[in-house]
Amino acid sequence: MLFSKRTQGHLIALMTVFIWGTTFIATKILLIDFKPIEILFFRFSLGYVVLWVLSPRFFAWQGVKQEFMFLCAGLCGVTCYFLCENIALTYTTASNAGIITTLAPIFTAILSIFFLKVETPPKRFYIGCLFAVVGVGLISFNGQFVLSLNPLGDLLTMLACLFWACYSILTKKSSNYGYNTILLTRRFFFYGLMLMFPVLSFLDFEWNLSRFTSPVNLLNILFLGIGASAICFASWNYAVKLVGAVKISIYLYLVPILTIIAAVVILNEPFTWIAAMGTLFTLCGVLLSEGKIRIKRH
Repeated sequence: MLFSKRTQGHLIALMTVFIWGTTFIATKILLIDFKPIEILFFRFSLGYVVLWVLSPRFFAWQGVKQEFMFLCAGLCGVTCYFLCENIALTYTTASNAGIITTLAPIFTAILSIFFLKVETPPKRFYIGCLFAVVGVGLISFNGQFVLSLNPLGDLLTMLACLFWACYSILTKKSSNYGYNTILLTRRFFFYGLMLMFPVLSFLDFEWNLSRFTSPVNLLNILFLGIGASAICFASWNYAVKLVGAVKISIYLYLVPILTIIAAVVILNEPFTWIAAMGTLFTLCGVLLSEGKIRIKRH
């Protein structure tokens, strides 16, 4: 074998974040004609179908305890995370959202201490958290008093980070059972979609499929459904299985850099020197906080 399984996990995670780095842009474009809940539902419905095509095998009921874990993963990683993220993008910029999501590894590390038996991190971890919070504040301000206009959007993005951290922990625990990654991801998608149905009517969901006659809308939803959802979720879950939730989360640090580049080039969003400082503080903070987190040896 050319690469070890651990190396494969790192390479798969790297390729995944390259795709995820532009999802904020695609979502921002779709928000012109679609509501957040509509993007979310169409995206993961398409992803669910693609996962059936990739692995057309039936995944049997695995018992109440395991199925409840799968349901919680779908709730956190599909329904809550993306609903918060998509709604946030109606209040804040794609650059803001891309940077703030770098807090997800910090939340993941904290939850891992309690649920994955990770050692309590050293002082540098908490110093890194402080750096990241300062960075988020600078990014939100962005030299244009954006903080006074977008507090709800930035707060929802941070809440999305917490849901993603929960999803990462549940994914790692679920992968320990040894199930096929695509089948497991499909089960997460199924529960996530089922949990969306109760809120569709309350959020004025429309089935108007004529909007997909626009090439821009069609291409962006295909990108989100096939690439960023079905393929990337399966590849990310596989990488977590091979490497671990905390260690693989370091690749999320690349997402904001790619998002900002895409936002500036495609959406012409502003990027000031204050935002640049915030980016530096946030990235330094999350990198510092990641240091010396080890799994307990028994």
